[in-house]
Amino acid sequence: MTLSYPEVGATAGPGPLPAGYHHLRHRTAVGRGPADFTAAGLAVTTWRMHRTAGVLVSADGPRAVPGTRVTCGVGLGRARITGRCEVVLAVDEPRRTGFAYGTLAGHPECGEESFVVELAPDGTVWFTVTAFSRPATRLTRLAGPLVPVFQRLYARHCARTLRRLTARGTPTATA
Repeated sequence: MTLSYPEVGATAGPGPLPAGYHHLRHRTAVGRGPADFTAAGLAVTTWRMHRTAGVLVSADGPRAVPGTRVTCGVGLGRARITGRCEVVLAVDEPRRTGFAYGTLAGHPECGEESFVVELAPDGTVWFTVTAFSRPATRLTRLAGPLVPVFQRLYARHCARTLRRLTARGTPTATA
């Protein structure tokens, strides 16, 4: 399987996102200080945030590192929508951590999404979701303008979930 879009890595920087896609940038404070930064970063990069947010995640590895393949599913039973992605970028810096994954052929959308946690100089821990996408299947084309609405709602849901996980602290090795 190959990535379904050519603009690989475009969610990495602060610059403009590629033309021809729906764009999403959502930034939320999720904590304060180094301990919250560590907890939030681990929750994002180990799939814990996604799973706690209700996403069925099956990944090739325990952490989001480049080349990791992941299948995400939302919904129940026959109404479950799944999509395969590949991690295209990992951020592991002293004050920033996270990853971006891109859609693989057959995914209902075409594009990329990043989930990055940042420890600001004032101690605020920020969580940013950046994405660009467009419909790749008949179903998502029929859903039309509802897809970006659901993506914004999902980004907000992830932020609320991450804020709760961060407040609980860094999970133990058995969690």
